[in-house]
Amino acid sequence: MKRLPLILIILLAVSCGPRKTTRADVEPQKDTVYPLGFCTDSFKVASGEIKPGDNFTAWVTRLGVPSDRAYALLEACDTVFDVRKLRAGNTWKAYYRDSTRLDYIVYDNSRTLQTVFSCADSAAVWKYQKEVKTVEKKADVTITTSLWNDMTEAGESPALISELADIYAWTVDFFGLRKGDRFRLIYSENICEGESVGIDRVSYAEFLRDSTVLPAIYFDQGDGRNKYWNEKGESMRKAFLKAPLKFTRISSGYSLHRLHPVHGTVRAHTGVDYAAPTGTPVMSIGDGTVISVGWGGGGGNTVKIRHNSVYTTAYLHLSRFAVKTGQRVTQGQVIGYVGMTGTATGPHLDFRVWKNGSPVNPLKLESPAAEPLKSENMPALDSVWRARRAALVQ
Repeated sequence: MKRLPLILIILLAVSCGPRKTTRADVEPQKDTVYPLGFCTDSFKVASGEIKPGDNFTAWVTRLGVPSDRAYALLEACDTVFDVRKLRAGNTWKAYYRDSTRLDYIVYDNSRTLQTVFSCADSAAVWKYQKEVKTVEKKADVTITTSLWNDMTEAGESPALISELADIYAWTVDFFGLRKGDRFRLIYSENICEGESVGIDRVSYAEFLRDSTVLPAIYFDQGDGRNKYWNEKGESMRKAFLKAPLKFTRISSGYSLHRLHPVHGTVRAHTGVDYAAPTGTPVMSIGDGTVISVGWGGGGGNTVKIRHNSVYTTAYLHLSRFAVKTGQRVTQGQVIGYVGMTGTATGPHLDFRVWKNGSPVNPLKLESPAAEPLKSENMPALDSVWRARRAALVQ
């Protein structure tokens, strides 16, 4: 039997003997993933906003894309990005390999969506959707100054205030909230990169005033219509909105006798004044037909709407109109804009309501609800209501 050469024995011992285990032996190597499709750290970055009047070609050319490449980039947009929707004020970042070569542009379509333009060797365009997480939260806010101030001071987003106002638009007078009024709710919020990017849904809410509790329960019947109900299965939507404006305040309440701010005499005032900036959209509180549009003397530019055989409404001191006489309008449709035409000391809306030809207090207008919940869905609604109410107080 031949003996192995000494050098071969040494090599075999080294290759077959124990050796130190490295992390690379335990974990397989993974490719680095760049969310935008390229490594942003290897470039010099410039940032800015789309300027008013910018078109796509002018914008990318200004950033350093040659005119021939700009045309190729325009073609590459195809169905990925509509260049007509380039919006002034939206932000962008440009990535340069050196002082002259522009490789990428990233345009912020929104807080969660970006479009990437590859401007270097071959023109290409793609979208990047940021990760959005939905988190369930609770809120409990008591009014001390105003809905807006109290909710924002409690750390709630303006989007949540808007959702709340939309849900209770038919049942709560947001312009007449009192100190001590309270809102409690359960909602889900969309979070992107640690910041709120919108409210996904308010699943349950309660408005409390003294001993009165008005619940709003989210329940989808699948018919594409109403989704919020009270505990009795009555729709939160009603024939008339509580107010013809959003997010303003009442400057003077309903009073049959008040000191007129211009004439200095006591005159009947059968409406509600809503102080608001000139140009604020004014909405019809319900479906109806426009019966007059024009000058109303001291009331200035006025729109009158007949809703049915019982109710008529009027909107005074408008700066301009958005409807014509004889036109059918729907609830929430913009019919004009706040102004100070006629006898007025400042921009505001004077809103009036007549019932069977007699003036009534708009703040006390009773409105029938829309179609109620289907009877077969009442047990499910009751179950949801009880579960959500219990979760709210936990």
